[in-house]
Order: sequence, then structure tokens, then C-alpha cells
Amino acid sequence: QVQFVESGGGLVQPGGSLRLSCAASSRVVGSIHMAWYRQAPGNQREFVARLTNGGRPSYADSVKGRFTISRDIAQNTVYLQMTNLRPDDTAVYYCNTSPPNNRSWGQGTQVTVSS
Repeated sequence: QVQFVESGGGLVQPGGSLRLSCAASSRVVGSIHMAWYRQAPGNQREFVARLTNGGRPSYADSVKGRFTISRDIAQNTVYLQMTNLRPDDTAVYYCNTSPPNNRSWGQGTQVTVSS
């Protein structure tokens, strides 16, 4: 069962940027659809961005124009570049397949946007 390890989160001021990384335990990046999800306190986990196995990205309306999903197939890693961050982007960010595999959720990485 593939597992994912997210990293790169932290505390950032509004308007700042972060780049999240997601390392897969097996060589799946490039062969399956991948996505980023997030869960804010008190909310359900929600979709953020998706990258098809063919490299086509798509985004939730709330992050369109600010976030960019990408991948490095050789490194077996998926990235989420986040710019112009807002307080409502505060959440734990997870990567998984798209659609998600419930057995593959990792610990996530905390992103906090606050002044």
C-alpha cells in the first residue's frame, strides 16, 4: 500500500509563500492521478489541487491563481507551491491519490497563516 509523507509546512504571514512536498513510498508519481487536500479545524477535509498522470493540473476555486501543483517523477515527489497565502488557508495539508485512498493518508503538514 503506497504511503505519502508531507513536509514543508510552517507559520507564514498573510501574503507569504510556502512550498509543500509529498514523497511517495513507491514509484507511483507520474503513473497515477495525485492531489493535495486540506483540513481546517472543525471542517471536513477538502480538495485543493489535482495533477493527472498526464500532467494536467486542476484547482479548487479558492486557490486558483495562487497555488501550483507540480511533480518530479524522478524524485517520486509531488509539490504544492502556495503564494499570496491568506488566513483561511490555515489547515493541515495532505497528499493522496485522486480519488483518495483511505489507507494512504499520511500525517499531513500544518500550514498556519497569521500575522
